Amino acid sequence: MLTFLAHHRRGVVGTVVAGLAGFGITAFGIAPLAPDAALLPQIWVTQEVAVHDLGQQVDALSRQDMQLWRSEISRGNDSAEAMLRRLGVNDALAAIFIRNDPLARKLLQGRGKMLQALAGSDGLVELIARYPVDNAEQAKTHFTRLTVAREGERWTSRVEIAPFTTQVRMASGSIQTSLFAATDDARLPEAVASQLAELFATDIDFHRELRKGDTFSLLYEGLWADGQAVSWNEGAGRVLAAEFINNGRAFHAVWFDGTSGGRSGYFGLDGSSKRRSFLASPMEFSRVTSGFANRLHPIFQTWRQHLGVDYSAPTGTPVRSVGDGVVDFAGWRNGYGNVIEVRHGNERSTLYAHLSAMQVKVGDRIAQGQHIGAVGTTGWSTGSHLHFEFRVNGVHHDPLSVAKASEPVQIDPAARARFADLAKALQVKLDIAVDKMAGLRIRAE
Repeated sequence: MLTFLAHHRRGVVGTVVAGLAGFGITAFGIAPLAPDAALLPQIWVTQEVAVHDLGQQVDALSRQDMQLWRSEISRGNDSAEAMLRRLGVNDALAAIFIRNDPLARKLLQGRGKMLQALAGSDGLVELIARYPVDNAEQAKTHFTRLTVAREGERWTSRVEIAPFTTQVRMASGSIQTSLFAATDDARLPEAVASQLAELFATDIDFHRELRKGDTFSLLYEGLWADGQAVSWNEGAGRVLAAEFINNGRAFHAVWFDGTSGGRSGYFGLDGSSKRRSFLASPMEFSRVTSGFANRLHPIFQTWRQHLGVDYSAPTGTPVRSVGDGVVDFAGWRNGYGNVIEVRHGNERSTLYAHLSAMQVKVGDRIAQGQHIGAVGTTGWSTGSHLHFEFRVNGVHHDPLSVAKASEPVQIDPAARARFADLAKALQVKLDIAVDKMAGLRIRAE
């Protein structure tokens, strides 16, 4: 600093003078609005200021062991040394421990872990990694915390499963071309967009009934792990409440936790469950490529009645049963390729074709939403997709129509008052989300 002043003395002095001149002009502009300074009482205060030797201060700081936190995201090709280097740590002993300890070595497996390192002058003090739990169900509410720490002359490692904390987020959007384009414009995480589509799948046929100008608003959970926003799955948890206005008609979904009485799940404002006897789709967040209607057959090139619905998706995408039932058939069947048939009772059955894998066998009892296979391109298929059929008394029906016609479950009478209070409070927040987004659009225009 002193060297800089010595070499640029004129420039610094000139800058200060120019700055003071600017202040003088400003003062002149506003002075007439203030009292005459000559008439104000004046008090002189004199005080000696002790200036400590700069060298002593620097020496004192250098003797302190300053410890700093630094964060990074793990990479698939990380070595122990490379990972520590990106965290600003140079510690050969820590790298050796990470490579050789069975728990610590998990830091180098996979990618996307949230890393946080505390380092001092003599190397690594503590390294914490946060990442998803292996159990898919538990991963919705908890995360894995792996800690590597130095304790005296030795290193330790431990793994814990800890719960997320949540923060409510708001979003709103308007349909211009498609639902998925609108959720992208609203910056919704994919997991949240998938939930939104699922919640209203039996209310709205997003393939045929969506209209330009339809709107949606929702509240959802943002997930935090030890005070850090979760980086995997875009940090999104459960949708808490949502409203979708389709062609002037409003549909609602509110999450109700029934742990203190009542059934947990999503309900409309009238207390009707969003869960029906049958799901509207055997896949999550997929686009329909061939609906239940006449179409030009892709192989025979003739117009035929398409007795099912086709869902385009990459090979390996999970396929789920749309309802409770028993597996009647699981195997190869001509043009269907690998196919699974499920009997649901009351002469109703579903069929899932062109599968790349089958995860059930004849006689298995399965639950609604259970994964039973994976999308493929077996049999007479021109590309990777799922062919899905719904039959009643052997007659093919439109799956979405069947799902819509199935009766919803009403909320337990004992929990209705608590649900009504919750729904009212969440509706107020949904209205705020709509107003907020409307204000942003007006300012943008």
